[in-house]
Amino acid sequence: MKSLYKKRIRLSLIFIVIFLTGIIPVVKAQSSKSHHLTSYVDPYIGAGGHGHVFIGASVPFGAVQLGPENFYKGWDWCSGYHYGDSVLIGFAHTHLSGTGIGDLADILIMPYTGTVKTDKGQETVPGSGYASHYSHKNEQVRPGYYAVKLDASGIKVELTATERVGFHQYHFPAGKEAHVIIDLKEGVNDKSTATFIKQVDQYTIEGYRFSKGWAKNQWLFFAIRSSEPLPDFKVYDDNKLLQGNSGSGLAIKGLISFNAAPSILKLKVGISPVSSANALANIDAEIPGWDFQKVAKAADAKWNKELAKISIETKDNTNRRIFYTSLFHAMIDPALFNDHNGDYRGTDKKVYHHAAFDNYTVFSLWDTYRAENPLFDILQPKRAGDMINTMLAIYQQQGKLPIWHLMGNETGTMVGISSMQVVAEAYLKGIKGFDAGKAYEAEKGTAMSDSLGMLYVKNFKPIPTDKQSRSVAKGLEYAVSDGSIALMAKRMGKTADYNYFMKRSKNYQLYFDQADQFFKGKLSDGSWTPGFSPLKSKNDLYAEGNAWQYLWLVPQDVPGLISLLGGDESFNKKLDEFFQIKSTEEDGLADLTGLIGQYAHGNEPSHHVAYLYTYSGQQWKTAEKVRYIMKEFYLANTDGIIGNEDCGQMSAWYIFSSLGFYPVFPASETYVIGSPLFDKASINLDNGKKFTVEAINNSPANIYIQSLLLNGKRYDKSYILHRDIMNGGLLKIVMGSKPNYNFGKLQANRPQ
Repeated sequence: MKSLYKKRIRLSLIFIVIFLTGIIPVVKAQSSKSHHLTSYVDPYIGAGGHGHVFIGASVPFGAVQLGPENFYKGWDWCSGYHYGDSVLIGFAHTHLSGTGIGDLADILIMPYTGTVKTDKGQETVPGSGYASHYSHKNEQVRPGYYAVKLDASGIKVELTATERVGFHQYHFPAGKEAHVIIDLKEGVNDKSTATFIKQVDQYTIEGYRFSKGWAKNQWLFFAIRSSEPLPDFKVYDDNKLLQGNSGSGLAIKGLISFNAAPSILKLKVGISPVSSANALANIDAEIPGWDFQKVAKAADAKWNKELAKISIETKDNTNRRIFYTSLFHAMIDPALFNDHNGDYRGTDKKVYHHAAFDNYTVFSLWDTYRAENPLFDILQPKRAGDMINTMLAIYQQQGKLPIWHLMGNETGTMVGISSMQVVAEAYLKGIKGFDAGKAYEAEKGTAMSDSLGMLYVKNFKPIPTDKQSRSVAKGLEYAVSDGSIALMAKRMGKTADYNYFMKRSKNYQLYFDQADQFFKGKLSDGSWTPGFSPLKSKNDLYAEGNAWQYLWLVPQDVPGLISLLGGDESFNKKLDEFFQIKSTEEDGLADLTGLIGQYAHGNEPSHHVAYLYTYSGQQWKTAEKVRYIMKEFYLANTDGIIGNEDCGQMSAWYIFSSLGFYPVFPASETYVIGSPLFDKASINLDNGKKFTVEAINNSPANIYIQSLLLNGKRYDKSYILHRDIMNGGLLKIVMGSKPNYNFGKLQANRPQ
């Protein structure tokens, strides 16, 4: 799940768009002295290829993600938009960014001119519906703002947003009959199950869209307020005209018509998981006036505030653009799933009024537990606490912590229950605002369930391949969870639970075949599953990977894995082989991207592997691999992310790695040192302190760490601790062009 790129236009500065080879829009960045960091963000990075990133207008973690929709044509349109496309069907208010499955795109609105059309038409037949061609040369996108000119009508569309309200501004050509359609049938890869629309008064429309897609039972309510009186409003059920100014059905559409359209029409669209009344109240609370530019400027300011949490110094403006775009992508999701007054709808479909926390959705946890959630614990402690509160509420409502939660629905996507890692890590790293006792209750209650193969885990048995799909991947992920819970139990003084979950964290050993030296599947009778091949990814043992990629999924006990593989020398030899051995087409790795041998950076199980050399005394190899990945797999173009973005995880890997460290096992409160990309980078913490990494003699050639100073004192360890960051300070790293083989070599200096 991954990607996005951008054509730059900076509001109060110079507007420049350069086209290279007719494909990649390159934008000149502002001076590095500027604090207007949104000028470095290129939303188009990852909007082509397999990046699947959201394009449009939003604010950080906003419920409304308002952007353009293409005709949905499959996997590369999971976000609703792909840079290689040239036809728009309208502008919708909810989106996913970088996922591997498509959904949402609720409340589609499209302005057009000419005769009445109530269907998007056929993509290959211009004029057959309200869809329109467009050109990237007439398109602008920056954080909090999107604009495009529709070729079919000449209408210029501008979009901006607040947390729960999308703001449309349409510039109509003079002298043409104009229409605006509100199409509740359309969505990305989902089907409407119940839709309703009603004109309330001459300025106001309300309704809802219920749908079934990846999330099986989605409810979204909306309200629309117009800047102009609506002289003619009709309701259609698909293409059938209904009587009156309201209607319900499976494919309801509202049509606003003007014999002579105003030169500018503005629409404020509020959304709510609770009611249309709440959606209208969201409009009143968040956009009481009609100043479009003021709202766009405020959105830009919100992005600047969040981007300013990390400041970097570098002579390489391309890397600067990639970095701030990554930071931008990492803060699109999770998305708010509540109203301005705190109301939200739970997974049990009950309404919870005036909650004391912000409720969130879009939890791609199998992906994001590895780096994005750890990043939030540093940069977004308040939001991180609210995300934990959301997960605890989900536990109360559905009986287990979330797996992949979307719009009040448990999708159950991917393996393990990775929220267990996220909750434990937040507690261990001192995130406030949630009840630690209830958090541990949710952790233990989830871990002690009998579902999803957990019955075997509880009894220290491998999950049988003839009973559960993806059994090896599940078993390994549960062991990571158990290691996280064990540390939480220890911190809370629950010694018996600590010992129990620590023992469970070693369950990965149940899948290890000493003869093959891989984690393999076992049948119910205890025998190894037949037909094993370490290179084949098309099997039912692993999740989106093969035995080579899953060999390293033991971040909670890397020393134990080193021991299983025969010690440091054998471990390093195996890692070297992992990065070198090639696959054939028959092995089924065609779907994996960012390959270095068997390493697949386009998929999350590989994300920590380059850092494992540090555990076996060869930190210099970590530095080599990390620098290579940053250089080759993160580019400043539309295909600039090597795999789908996965709601920020791909970007979070880059953010951590470019700073010079990475959370291999997040609950351990340890960050493994890699190779810093920038001359200097400072994390501006919410507690008022600043943690700075300064790379001395840094250059593209000087990738190896020679020595460290932490707060002025010699520092020989190849890792830093969470408290080192949160207490503020200065980590000086002297770089060189040749490895210092002794750095991090001693056992005492390796990650603990």
